[in-house]
Amino acid sequence: MNQRGTAGTEPPDDYLEAAIQRLLTERTEIAEQGITVTRRDHSVVLCGEVESAQRREEILRLVLEHFPEVPVTVDIGLIRTQAPTEVEELR
Repeated sequence: MNQRGTAGTEPPDDYLEAAIQRLLTERTEIAEQGITVTRRDHSVVLCGEVESAQRREEILRLVLEHFPEVPVTVDIGLIRTQAPTEVEELR
């Protein structure tokens, strides 16, 4: 997990999680619905999975650009987007 942003002394606004979720969902260049935003103490945590490190960085850049005063912890993993190379055996 990476933490970015400045350490705040005030807890985030009550509607901050919804505002970030709406930003990620409604921006056409992101349109990301698979990221969960959770408040933790004086920061927010972005959780989920995306297909590339570039997409993860774009999501973080967008959140920090719109909410620069909020510390953000990133827990966004990468998923495999290529077809499997081996046959999966089910037992």
